[in-house]
Amino acid sequence: MGRYETLFARERGVFGAFVMLGDPDIEASAAILNELVEAGADMIEVGIPFSDPIADGPVIQAAAARALAAGTRPADCFALLGDFRADHPAVPVGILTYANLVMARGRDHFYARAAEAGVDSVLVADVPIFEAPPFAASARVHGIDPVLIAAANTPPWRLDAIAALGAGYTYCVARAGVTGAGEAVRFDHEDMLARLRAAGAPPPVFGFGISKPDHVRAALAAGAAGAISGSAIVERIAAGQPIEAFVREMKAATLCCAAAIG
Repeated sequence: MGRYETLFARERGVFGAFVMLGDPDIEASAAILNELVEAGADMIEVGIPFSDPIADGPVIQAAAARALAAGTRPADCFALLGDFRADHPAVPVGILTYANLVMARGRDHFYARAAEAGVDSVLVADVPIFEAPPFAASARVHGIDPVLIAAANTPPWRLDAIAALGAGYTYCVARAGVTGAGEAVRFDHEDMLARLRAAGAPPPVFGFGISKPDHVRAALAAGAAGAISGSAIVERIAAGQPIEAFVREMKAATLCCAAAIG
């Protein structure tokens, strides 16, 4: 089984952590990735710094700007991920990125580099479903899971297409708009989750706005397989605050929920 399949088979509730690579610099990023795993993050999602991250709110946009100012480039990110994979052979790693970065040197080149670095999945946030098949096909050629985004207002036919094309997990947004902490999130997505299940989609994982243990518990109670937190972690990194206690608390919320379900 792949790393995601193994993880979801083992854990009743999964916690994923997102960070921007190169924020504040590559060396610090390496330490941060290790800290996330040691604190209990089950899966890691990372951003490659990009100048126009349209799916991201101000916190992650600022992180990308800091990383670019520090000189971080895609090659640095792939090298860092390769080192991380050598140290953590079992932890699933996904990239959340944008089409310009994938296409800059060609789709196949990008996915080949990701595979060499030990990456498990790539989510290209600004590619609509009707343009996604070539990206998904190239990803699969290189053994990379193409992750797609679903929302509560996604039409049923599009959810079916997401289920057919996606692999690894399905990224389900918990609120409209861009990423960010401290804003209202919703988990009353019963129709969306039911449609994805019926279509055989990869496990649903909620993201966008996940910033409290209560959000994790609510996501799992709604039927998700896990939840990903990004902005809340990136905010702490920017402020020079420790992230270990926060990650442990978020992971603990999945254990409490899993115990209640069991």
